[in-house]
Amino acid sequence: MHFWLPKDAVKEHFNGGFAKNGFLERRSSMSDLIAAVATPPGTGGVGILRLSGPGAAQAAARVFRPKGTRALPDAPDRQLLYGTLLDQAGQALDTGLAFVSRAPHSYTGEETAELQCHGSPMVLSLVLDALFAAGARQARAGEFTQRAFLNGKLDLTQAEAVIDLIEAETPAAARQAAGQLTGALSRRIDAIYSGLTDVMAHFCAVLDYPDEDLDPFQTQQLQEALQAQEEALTALLRTSRRGRLLSQGLTCVLLGRPNAGKSSLLNALAGYERAIVTPIPGTTRDTVEATVTLEGYLFRLVDTAGLRDSDDPIEQLGVARSRQALDQADLILLVCDGTQELGEEDTALLDQALDQADTLLVMNKSDLPGYGCPMFRAEDTAHTLSVVGLSAKTGLGLEFLEEELVRRAQALLPQAGQRASELLLTNQRQTDAVRRAAESVARAGQALEQGVTPDALLTDVEQAMAALGELTGRTVREDITSRIFQRFCVGK
Repeated sequence: MHFWLPKDAVKEHFNGGFAKNGFLERRSSMSDLIAAVATPPGTGGVGILRLSGPGAAQAAARVFRPKGTRALPDAPDRQLLYGTLLDQAGQALDTGLAFVSRAPHSYTGEETAELQCHGSPMVLSLVLDALFAAGARQARAGEFTQRAFLNGKLDLTQAEAVIDLIEAETPAAARQAAGQLTGALSRRIDAIYSGLTDVMAHFCAVLDYPDEDLDPFQTQQLQEALQAQEEALTALLRTSRRGRLLSQGLTCVLLGRPNAGKSSLLNALAGYERAIVTPIPGTTRDTVEATVTLEGYLFRLVDTAGLRDSDDPIEQLGVARSRQALDQADLILLVCDGTQELGEEDTALLDQALDQADTLLVMNKSDLPGYGCPMFRAEDTAHTLSVVGLSAKTGLGLEFLEEELVRRAQALLPQAGQRASELLLTNQRQTDAVRRAAESVARAGQALEQGVTPDALLTDVEQAMAALGELTGRTVREDITSRIFQRFCVGK
């Protein structure tokens, strides 16, 4: 059943977040003290321990003795103190630095403390044990950033940008994540959300206060407002593929008959022996993946089992996974044996590849007698298909393929240093939320044109706002946040 709110309460209703039916309120319910090692496992020059929650400064003071007279809880915010780190028994372990940040001026929005020492795994472990004895508990993966979200320091798109920045494998991916972390995408979503709120407020005011001297529905004006938000959402949707490619890389599937040299080519591009190579057809029984970066572009290479009929149930599973990989391909490398004539099976694979994604023909084995492919790019007149000749075994001609891969990537992705501030949707969750919002706004616009009553129309507007709320975390479900923060490492 639909309900109406007074005009003044509309924004409060949609901006406040839901506390019922599995939705999270945008405030933290976490009241305990957490601690974790924030640097990667292993030996390093510097190790960092992080605390957040009530009593963070006092707990840190239990394991840190400053050289001066000022105790850590009395130090100004973010002022580094030099001192000695202690174990649970109060014995000196190391010298280092410490500082505190008080709520709300911290990463999590809570009182936080940070201890810095040498990156000895044993020292870090002993200090962490001492912090547990002082009342802290082990932080879960992503719990610091989760608290930042719950305390309103970050929204969900910014939280996702944190892990994207940590996992960035190219300069362009790092720049994109950094831009999203500043809230650029959030601000764009907020602008669309605000536009829909204005539409909502107008309808609610007219319906709730019929005796007031208010403007009529103004169909044309409202239609323009809905169309503007739909266009903004559609424009965002168009960025989803480029955003995915930027953050995850191009999925490049190696396809071809058994023993054409797909695994050898994967190893040659990766620069190490990632896949097993034998002269026996059907050696590759499953998809094998490797990543490679070429001129700042990330490629996820997927070696597939040869697509052929087989009575071997294991090989059949490999063929099924190969077909799955084809469905996800951004680029297909059709690898052929250049010492043999292209047959019906090659033609069938080529047609299948062209139906799935952008395709590049690779004529392999140029080092063998009888090779018939010229060592330069040509155009297949039947398919206007780019052809590269090479030897995956010797590496001869591999640079031509790498150049072609970079050229294909440049056509799909922003180049390094360019369009760095562009707003991109970078994962499926974001894309799904924006798509649902766009569809709802489109339905509202169509309903308005058809003269549908405002209560029915407002249902679509509400759904659009709810979808955008999920995107930023205004009205996000707990299971969604759990999946997001599970990607994080402990200590972040």
